[in-house]
Amino acid sequence: MKLSAIKEILPTLSEVSFQLEDGSFVPTHFHVTEVGQVNKNYIDCGGTIRHDKTVSFQLWHSHDVDHRLYPDKLLNIINLSEKQLGIEDAEIEVEFQQQTIGKFDLDFNGQHFLLKNKQTACLAEDACGIPTEKPKIKFIELNQHSNNSCSPGSGCC
Repeated sequence: MKLSAIKEILPTLSEVSFQLEDGSFVPTHFHVTEVGQVNKNYIDCGGTIRHDKTVSFQLWHSHDVDHRLYPDKLLNIINLSEKQLGIEDAEIEVEFQQQTIGKFDLDFNGQHFLLKNKQTACLAEDACGIPTEKPKIKFIELNQHSNNSCSPGSGCC
């Protein structure tokens, strides 16, 4: 989800909630402790130089269970970050503390913002020599697909 999309959604909500893929929710007394722009310049394993830009939201919660972040407050934080930091419209990446700091993509299901698990991937499979995955076939399936297979008791073996 891009920053422009969350800015369109927030005015339509009465509360802000974030749900993880396992169905659990970020505690309702969370804070958005930072909004920032992250520029990542790197080289992949195939030697291609890459540049990524994301908007980072960091969610945090503490013992202050009476704290609530309402949509208008989050929208004000976003607008201030755009004005003061020159943040540009880009995909949002959310940081949330679990056993370690997790990074998530963001989506919306009509009621809640969804923290989508991120996956790593080789960006240069064709250049770095990763073989294409061969289909895995069970031995029992080999006989079912072969015209010259033997069955027990048929006298062919």
